[in-house]
Amino acid sequence: MTGRAPRLHGAWSRFWAQTWEGLRPLDPYRSVKAALGALVIVSVVITTLLALFAVHSETELRVITILSIIVSLLITQFVAQSLTAPLDEMTDAAWAMAQGDYTRRVRGGRRDEFGELAVTFNRMAADLEAVDQHRKELVANVSHELRTPIAALRAVLENVVDGVSQADPETMRTALHQTQRLGKLVEHLLDLSRLDSGVVPLRSRSFEVWPYLAGVLKEANMSKGQGHSRTDVHLHLDVSPPELTAHADAERLHQVVANLIDNAVKHSPPHGRVTVRARGGGAPQSLEVEVTDEGPGIPASERDRVFERFSRATGTSGTGGSQQGDGGTGLGLAIARWAVDLHGGRIRVAESPRGCRIQVTLPGVARVAG
Repeated sequence: MTGRAPRLHGAWSRFWAQTWEGLRPLDPYRSVKAALGALVIVSVVITTLLALFAVHSETELRVITILSIIVSLLITQFVAQSLTAPLDEMTDAAWAMAQGDYTRRVRGGRRDEFGELAVTFNRMAADLEAVDQHRKELVANVSHELRTPIAALRAVLENVVDGVSQADPETMRTALHQTQRLGKLVEHLLDLSRLDSGVVPLRSRSFEVWPYLAGVLKEANMSKGQGHSRTDVHLHLDVSPPELTAHADAERLHQVVANLIDNAVKHSPPHGRVTVRARGGGAPQSLEVEVTDEGPGIPASERDRVFERFSRATGTSGTGGSQQGDGGTGLGLAIARWAVDLHGGRIRVAESPRGCRIQVTLPGVARVAG
């Protein structure tokens, strides 16, 4: 008996909801068609009543006709004003958006089709505002990123041309580092354009995880001091079992791991340690990769948005954040999430007693092949 009452209540709620939705075409407050139909019915009723009044009171028919026309026009004007007010607001907001103002919104609260249109319009306006903000942030971030290495490279070359410094290996190495930084930014922008187009195919294959990740860490060790100034951070690889194999797109996975390592190194403490750990998943040739640093970590309130484009954690954060003054574009983790999503996998910030731990899960043969 204790379980019957909730079931009856649930069945009654569903029945009432279906009935209420079925009556919507007849509700003038929830349907424009019903409101227009009600307008016609009211006009006809008023005209009929005035005609009957004229017959019984011997009032001239033309007077009754004029009165009925005036009353019908007043009612029509009132209903039309109520129905078209949201359209006027949307027109004004659309003109404002055409001039670049994406902050305009229209009032909601109606239950009819115009209310649904207002909600959809406001959602579209919010999306356009976000896109416009992203565009401005992209221009600002890219301009800043380009200006810094170009200015440094120009200073080095001007010193060589003016004879202030010699074109020795150390000077050329400084110029090379700035050139590599420019190349990395261009590579990120190309990845971003591929992300927007959504037409990048996966070239998945089976490979041994240990030698593959060892190669990624070797490249990261070689790049330390080029993409960033940190050369004191130790990279550690932990693969279990050593003969572990995975099935994925090696190039896309390289993007993921390289970006995570790069961010972890940036935000590690002096002489810190970055650990890349790989384990097998539950499906055949599935893979779980974790990149852990010893930095201050990412605040819980920001963990859901660190993988968004141009998102950089406020204050000091771990792997997903951006150190103050590091000049990051906020694209690295967005590209990593894009590559993981292509595989049908998952990337998230996991709980960690110290530092930041980002976990990547790839589905293996069945999901990728499908």
